[in-house]
Amino acid sequence: MSTSERLIAASEARSAHNYHPLPVVVAAAEGAWVTDADGRRYLDMLAGYSALNFGHRNQRLIDAAKAQLDRVTLTSRAFYHDRFGDFCEQLAELCGMEMVLPMNTGAEAVETAVKTARKWGYRSKGVPDGQAKIIVADNNFHGRTTTIVSFSTDAEARADYGPYTPGFEIVPFGDLAALDAAVDDNTVAVLMEPIQGEAGVLVPPSGYLAGVRELTRSRNVLMIADEIQSGLGRTGATFACEHEGVHPDMYVLGKALGGGVVPVSAVVSSRDVLGVFKPGEHGSTFGGNPLACAVALEVIAMLRTGEYQQRAKELGEHLHHELGVFVGGGAVREVRGRGLWAGVDIDPAHGSGRELSEKLMDRGVLVKDTHGSTIRIAPPLVVTKEDLDWGLEQLDAVLRG
Repeated sequence: MSTSERLIAASEARSAHNYHPLPVVVAAAEGAWVTDADGRRYLDMLAGYSALNFGHRNQRLIDAAKAQLDRVTLTSRAFYHDRFGDFCEQLAELCGMEMVLPMNTGAEAVETAVKTARKWGYRSKGVPDGQAKIIVADNNFHGRTTTIVSFSTDAEARADYGPYTPGFEIVPFGDLAALDAAVDDNTVAVLMEPIQGEAGVLVPPSGYLAGVRELTRSRNVLMIADEIQSGLGRTGATFACEHEGVHPDMYVLGKALGGGVVPVSAVVSSRDVLGVFKPGEHGSTFGGNPLACAVALEVIAMLRTGEYQQRAKELGEHLHHELGVFVGGGAVREVRGRGLWAGVDIDPAHGSGRELSEKLMDRGVLVKDTHGSTIRIAPPLVVTKEDLDWGLEQLDAVLRG
């Protein structure tokens, strides 16, 4: 039995089976490459679902974390610390907003956005108590808490977790008329991913996000953009909303904000919106801790250069051009996405997404399937064109095989 096989067996024996990982055991990583417990290298074309936008063990981020580890890592929000103010100020500026409410995970940030929208609805809009409604899109993925799965249309994410939290209405993603019809006087927010990642990297029709922005503004409803996966450079812009010139009322951020080093998330909005909170009404012991702020500050500094957004734009154009060649060849039905982010629909006759992912793993490339016959491609933004092309060559070989 190899080292990897032994470690997989131990994991399967002692961990809950809430995931079905590919049979690879990562023991080391750098940049866009990982090495397993037996010394074999793989090109990471998933990047931790965009948590690793800047690559594994990015030296700037590791250095920032190490420096902070020598000073202070946690104070709780019972006290101020010397990194918190700079983090809030610089993240607000990056987003073109005024205030920041830091949390840890993406799901916590979405829960915070839901609570914020409801409180804003009652305190500022005048919605009757207990009547606030938030509109979401079908095929959404915002996390896995009981409230969030209450407005999921994914049977696997939702089944057996009821009773479900009320107060949400689901409309078709990309259908502006359906959204318009759903908005009423008690609607406090529209919560959507600008590009639906878990659903298979679904890009809405051109003009949809701009239409959502116009509709929400005219009806005094908050537009909340969940940019946990799509934000911070992934699509070739700092935020995916920028591709339509849209500035929402609230950003929900996570994943890449922690640089693949520590979990960091945040809700970023205006003073009028986040100002509804008073001390004791919401919080997190670890949210905005010194270590998280130190890493996130370096992430923000890296994004300010525009280098990573430009890399995602240029390499993304190349990626989509090359993937487009596969369409119509029999194995690939459709390719969607933006920047260094793609969903590739495989003809089921050529195998499931899982089977294709396993074949790519055997050739040294790591991707992950979703919804049966779709694979997601999202390499770190630091990937080289040569490595990207090599990964695409492996995909071509698998599709032809």
